[in-house]
Amino acid sequence: MSSRIFFYPQTPRPVHPNASSHPYKILVVDDDPDIVELLEYNLRKEGYEVASAPDGRKALEVAPGFAPDIVLLDVMMPHLDGIDTCRQLRELPKFKDTYIIFLTARAEEFSEVAAFEAGADDFIAKPIKPRALLSRLAAFVRRDKDPQAVSETIEINGLTIDRTGFAVYQDGRKISLPKKEFELLAFLASAPHKVFGRDELLQNIWGNDVFVLARTVDVHVRKVREKVGDHHIQTIKGVGYKFNSD
Repeated sequence: MSSRIFFYPQTPRPVHPNASSHPYKILVVDDDPDIVELLEYNLRKEGYEVASAPDGRKALEVAPGFAPDIVLLDVMMPHLDGIDTCRQLRELPKFKDTYIIFLTARAEEFSEVAAFEAGADDFIAKPIKPRALLSRLAAFVRRDKDPQAVSETIEINGLTIDRTGFAVYQDGRKISLPKKEFELLAFLASAPHKVFGRDELLQNIWGNDVFVLARTVDVHVRKVREKVGDHHIQTIKGVGYKFNSD
């Protein structure tokens, strides 16, 4: 089975560019000790602070004390698999915005959809190429350090979307959305009545350096609808989605 990892020729930028900044913390969760050793070596060499766990159950014990910024999570593990581990992490408020990347040899579409259903941000198929993974992580760190947030609030159709505060309010009630769901809602609401195709949404929300299926958009739209109501996002059959301001 071929790898789906993208390759980047450039050297990843430092993850903590000045002495006063703190290194990003990464929790590696995999039951293969060789993979854990490979990832720990390469990540520490790039300046990340790393902890590891051999299965999902242990990861849930380690994560609260270690407080990772990023979790690299295998799918098939003993005791507790990666899908359930991700789902349980997302249920804890402190891990709502933690960046979770699945590392798995199972590249079938149903595994990828299940991962995003559980709250994953990215999906990388094994065999893992350290250089490509480091480039992916460096891209995330750059976006996290310089989000270029727009200092504006969108008020439309009963929703208030605070882009700088990553907050959504409906009739004064705050609605909690994970980062990707928030970005999807805010992007659609920024151009009401404009129809966006799935590929366009993938490019604008997930970026060119992340490989995800078009089905991922459908999963996130469904989750947003469950939280803010069905009427805000309209499906245009065979084309994509638009924000309904009526």
